[in-house]
Amino acid sequence: MTARTRRGHGEGAIYKRSSDGKWVGVLDLGWVDGRRRRLPVYGDTRREAHEKLMKLRREQERGRDLLAPPRLVSEWLFEWLSEVKSRDGTRHSTLDRYRGVVRRHLVPALGQKRLDKLAPREVQSFLGQLSDRMAPGSVVKIHSVLRSALSDAQRLDLVSRNVAKAAKPPSLQAPKRRTLTVADAQRLLVAASGDRLEALFVIALTMGLRRGELLGLQWSDLDHADHVLSIERAVQRAAGQLRFVEPKTPRSRRVLPVPQVAMAAFTAHRARQARERLAAGDGWRDRDLIFASSIGTPMEPRNVNRRFNELRAKAGLDWLRLHDLRHACATYLLANGVEPRTVMEILGHSTIRLTIDLYGHVLPDRLRAAASAMDRAMEPQ
Repeated sequence: MTARTRRGHGEGAIYKRSSDGKWVGVLDLGWVDGRRRRLPVYGDTRREAHEKLMKLRREQERGRDLLAPPRLVSEWLFEWLSEVKSRDGTRHSTLDRYRGVVRRHLVPALGQKRLDKLAPREVQSFLGQLSDRMAPGSVVKIHSVLRSALSDAQRLDLVSRNVAKAAKPPSLQAPKRRTLTVADAQRLLVAASGDRLEALFVIALTMGLRRGELLGLQWSDLDHADHVLSIERAVQRAAGQLRFVEPKTPRSRRVLPVPQVAMAAFTAHRARQARERLAAGDGWRDRDLIFASSIGTPMEPRNVNRRFNELRAKAGLDWLRLHDLRHACATYLLANGVEPRTVMEILGHSTIRLTIDLYGHVLPDRLRAAASAMDRAMEPQ
């Protein structure tokens, strides 16, 4: 037996069950496969049942199939990787990183939970457990992958909200890194003098190119007459093989003027490569690459880092990373009066804000110089 009460306008069927005193809301889905289908919700009060019923109705209006069998978190994560991220232009290396996070961390901890029942407190607990054994930066990256997956689930009306947004990952403090001084840079270049990859390190320092961009350069990208270089592609290792890929962002595809010191490095490197090509004979595999293996094929990115680490040790700069050469390029340009927007274009940053966030520490010196210039301008004549 049930005790029915008059329902409010538009709220659907709501009644109080006499057996246990629970309030029941019922959403009528109509006839499906020859059967009348209804979905119930329950609450301790009429208001709670009403709110649940309205939430269910909103999900129905957004197009969610309320009769679809519930997905597990693991099922959605693998579907997200194969059906969403592999088709939306995500870079192969990024997709590999997502797969690793899903298999090693997300599926073991959250995979057996229902996607539509996953709660913020469960995600928060998961992040807390990770924080007990991992660095904050790693936890933040794992949280970012989960948040992205649930954002797409919400966009596709598989869940009503992204519960990962409600969970807070550990806070990050920007690492304090040493700045490569001009004297340090000169010591590094002395150590690299005559090395097979000397030109690569010179270009990284003087033009701010990323490692993948350097390895993707072809001789046809270099205009000797006008001293300009086109950045058209990058080399990455992904899915177990080296690939030519699009530059990191749309702005990363760019044309840059080549400093004279870099032009000289290109010229010397071309002569060195011609000798390697002659030595390889029929074994040379011509891909028109500027920085190629000893037989002309794409270089393994890790080999570049390995050689750089040897040279930095030789120069007494054990703290230096290869990517720090890109940072040093931006710092030198800003310190010498180049406008931040121009530096943004040279580095191929997606926004000016990114440039300012990374290199804003250089700007106070320029601002002080501007104040001094104003003092000079206002001096009595």
